[in-house]
Formats: sequence, C-alpha cells, structure tokens
Amino acid sequence: MPSLAPTNKAEAFELAFEFSPVGMCITENRVVTICNAAFGRMFGYATGELLGKRLEPLYPSHEEYVHIGNVGLPIMRETGTYSDERIMKRRDGSLLWCHVAGRALDRSDPFACAVWMFEDISAKRPLVGDLTVREREIARQLMTGGTSKQIARVLGISPRTVEAHRARLMKKLGASNHGDLVARLIGNS
Repeated sequence: MPSLAPTNKAEAFELAFEFSPVGMCITENRVVTICNAAFGRMFGYATGELLGKRLEPLYPSHEEYVHIGNVGLPIMRETGTYSDERIMKRRDGSLLWCHVAGRALDRSDPFACAVWMFEDISAKRPLVGDLTVREREIARQLMTGGTSKQIARVLGISPRTVEAHRARLMKKLGASNHGDLVARLIGNS
C-alpha cells in the first residue's frame, strides 16, 4: 500500500490546511483569497465558492460585520492578532456560534492580509431565542465577562442602555439573574 504521508514541507502544509478540522482562510481586505473545505462546509458553501467574496455575507447583519471590524482592527494593530466568539450566518440564513482567531501579516495594515481560523462551537453553545443585532452584541460582550460600563464603552452606548438590553435578554430567555442569563447564553441551562 502506498504511503499517504507528505514527501516535503509544502505538501505537509497543504495537507494540514486542507484537512484541518476547523475552517481556515486567508483574506485580503476582508475578501477570501484561499480557504479550506471545512470553511466552506461550515457556512454551507461548496469548496472554493467563497473565493473572491467578502466575509460580510457570513455575518448576521451589515452592522455586525462593520462592528467586528471596528473592534478587531485596533487590537490587531496593537498585537497582530485578534480572537473572539461571535454569532455568524450560514448560507441558508441559520445562525451559529463561532470561535474566530486571526493573525495579520502586517500589523500596520492588519486587514491587508490576514490568516483566519473559524471553529463552529454551536454544539457547546447553542443559539437561544430570536435576538436582535444589538442583543447579539450585548450577549457576546456578556459572555466575555464585561460589566455594563465596559460593554457600553466597547459598543459606544450608555451603561443604562446596556442594562435595558440585558433586562430584555433576561426576559426573552427566562433568566432569573445575571449568572442564569450567561448560563443560558452559553447553553448550560
């Protein structure tokens, strides 16, 4: 039986990229230039169908696409990397939780070229309720442990507005307190 092992580094890297259990892509100015099959499958696209396409259709809304870019850009300029957990959108419109991590090739212009990893974490963190764009943003921040003041600063809104959205989230999800809300958001309740 012939060996399936790669014979050189280039083959090894290609094999690792193509058969990675997580979605991987390289982007230029938030446009997909190369991606593996897992990336396409995760979002409901055929292999290669996302090449040359902006990442925006993979976000639940234009606002979330812009917001994540605005949050991630300064962090990537400072550190060269960015990661978070966020709600993304499949081709069929269904939503999923993703862990996303990326590295910029040039920190002075992070979006010029970046390498990204997308992991579907929906099995660990099922989506709950029908949330608005702002509620999804608040939920994402709550799961990072942010206080109302910290969340308000990140989102450019008042702490009182954060509290109002938190109260609506608690009501929608039937949570009795903050800890219960976070547990329901992460799928532990």
